[in-house]
Parts: sequence; structure tokens; C-alpha cells
Amino acid sequence: MRNLIVFTLILSALLPLKSCFAQAKLQLVESTAVTVGAEQMDVYLPVLQGKRIAIVGNQSSLVGDVHLVDTLLSKGVELVKIFSPEHGFRGDHDAGAYVQSTVDEQTGIAMVSLYGQKKKPDLADLQGIDLILFDLQDVGVRFYTYISTLSYIMEVCAQNDIPLIVLDRPNPNGFYIDGPVLREGYTSFVGLHPVPVVYGLTIGEYGMMVNGEGWLPNGLQCKLQVIPVEGYTRDMIVKLEVRPSPNLPNWQSVYLYPSLCFFEGTIASIGRGTDMPFQLFGHPDYYEGQFVFSPRSIPGAAANPKLLGQTCYGESLLGYAGNYKSNPLRLNLEWLTAAYESLSGKHEFFNNYFNTLAGQSELRQQLEQGLSVAQIRQSWQAEIEDYKKVRMKYLIYPDFDQ
Repeated sequence: MRNLIVFTLILSALLPLKSCFAQAKLQLVESTAVTVGAEQMDVYLPVLQGKRIAIVGNQSSLVGDVHLVDTLLSKGVELVKIFSPEHGFRGDHDAGAYVQSTVDEQTGIAMVSLYGQKKKPDLADLQGIDLILFDLQDVGVRFYTYISTLSYIMEVCAQNDIPLIVLDRPNPNGFYIDGPVLREGYTSFVGLHPVPVVYGLTIGEYGMMVNGEGWLPNGLQCKLQVIPVEGYTRDMIVKLEVRPSPNLPNWQSVYLYPSLCFFEGTIASIGRGTDMPFQLFGHPDYYEGQFVFSPRSIPGAAANPKLLGQTCYGESLLGYAGNYKSNPLRLNLEWLTAAYESLSGKHEFFNNYFNTLAGQSELRQQLEQGLSVAQIRQSWQAEIEDYKKVRMKYLIYPDFDQ
């Protein structure tokens, strides 16, 4: 059996050292290059024996090519409940779509939606549960809602004295830290905590930070255990075996997502309703763009996409993604500023969602004032440096240099 305590102590001892891959080039690797927490069953399976277990999972919760639910049932584990996040247990609901609670047809286990009537389990949902397993593939971006689901699960676990085990997975955007830090007054389900847009932690590390920084209500502490990923380093872009959500179908979309999601707060499209979601941007009046596309209705991914049926002109960013080894390790704001300069003269460019995504009002104001990308980026730096000092306390894996 792997000794998790010894493993964690060894890793902790390495943290103050300069990362051995700090100067290494970013590498694109297959998911088989790492062993995720869920696959290390000899570490956590003994803890589950004789207990009534609930799972927070979705289509990404795999052990090899078998779902974690099926794997644990085959091992004789007593699973009594499934909690599902945004997009549902099968990952087949559009962004923001209401997800109903139901019963899993294959197993007969009650499935409680955490993206429907409620965002966290209530007391009745937790009756008879001795331990909760959490296994969701995050993408390392503040407005991706799985970290909010984790935080709410930690809260109810702490309130009800239920231990939580996070089966860690690699962060495919874990090789940099960037973006505005969420400010007080802008808390939402797409941003609960004062972290940058790209925060440079795995979901297990993020949970440790939530606990350690006292971000749970009333000083609560969750009985949290993290099963680390073996073989993961922060110079990796891990090509996820299963799409983490309907509109992130490939590694390129995951790589581009942190920069392109800002467009969700504007009139421009990022390709929802096309075969290239989060791999392009455009608008009918973006005449600088040479790439032509027309959003259509795609049930389960983009039932009613922005600019439905309209001919849009924009830019395909697949070439940029393919150049990942040479690209700066930071958000690309040039796409946003180019679209704003092209479209704001004819249209109201922003919608009310933009500040929620940004986690503050300054970014919109800076764009409207015509500040340069360099000036905008400089305005983030002091808060990012403060965040980095907090983040350092919760690293399981050796760090990069930035």
C-alpha cells in the first residue's frame, strides 16, 4: 500500500526548493502520463469499508475507463447517494442549465443535483452518510464552478462532522497564475474566494486553501483528506480523457478557456453552437476577422447560443493553441481589447455578467478608458503577489517559478 503520509511529507519537503522543471518547456501529455487520485484505490479503499458513502462526481470520475461508481460497487463499497454538479452527472447539460434530481437508472442510487433547486446538499440529503468522496475534473479557472461545488460540500461536511476525501486530478491550466483577483462585493457561484482568474492549484490543493484560510462560514473546518496525483508536474498540459463539460471538448478549448470566457460577458460569441466552442471568437460586425461561422442550436451543449443563426466574422485560435510552447504563460487580453475596439462604437459591448466573471468592476472600466494591455496587467500584480504567498502554503506538488 502506498503510504500517503510519507508521500505527502516528502513532497512538502521539496516545496521550498527551486522546481526542477522551472525552466522546462511546457509539455502536452496524454492522461495516461499521470495516475489520478481515483486510481489509487489501495490508499483510500480501506477507509471506505463498512461506511455508507456518497460521491460528488460526473462523467469525468473515471478509474481507468470505468466510472468510479461502478468500480466502487464492484469492490463491495456501499454507495448510498450521488451528488452531481453543473452540467449533470453525465455531463450532458448546457452551461447554466437547470439539472433535476433523479435516480441513476443503472445503479438505482439517488442522484441529487447541486445545480438545480440548490447548490449544496441539505440536511435530509446527508442522512445516513458516513463519508463523501469528491472526484471532479477541474480546469483551474475561478469561474469554472466545480471549485464552488467543492467549497459548499466542504461547508456541509464541516457542519455535519462528515469526513471528505478529494480524489485529486491534474490542473490542465496549472502552469501559470494570472488575472484580476476577486474583490469583496462580487462573490457569486462563479467566484467565491479572493483568488485570481487562473489560480495555479489542483482542486485538492484548492480545498486545502479553503480550509486553511478560514473561507468556510463561521470558522468551520472540514475533515479533509486529499489523495494526490502521481506523476503530475506543473509544466504539463494534460489532455483530458473525457471532456470536463459540454463546451470544452478538447485540450485546445481547455487551454483557451481562461482568456475566452471573458467574452461571455460581452456581445461576442466564443463558438458556442459550433464545432469549435472556446476555440474562436467573433460577431457579425467584427470585420477584422477572417474566420466565418454561424452558431446553431446543439441540444445538451448550446440549445440557444448567442448570435444563433447569424453569420459571424472572427478569429480561429487553434493556431495560437498549437503554439503553446512559445506563448506567454498568461491570459491573452489582446483578443478582448481587439473586439472591444472593433465593436463598441456600434454596440453596447458589455453585459451585466462581465463584472461577475472578472470579480470586480475595474477591468471593464479599464477597457472603456482605453488602457493598454500592459497597464491593465500591471494593475493586477500587487494582489497576485499577495495571493502567491497564500497559495504557497497549500502546495502538494513542487512549484513552478513565476
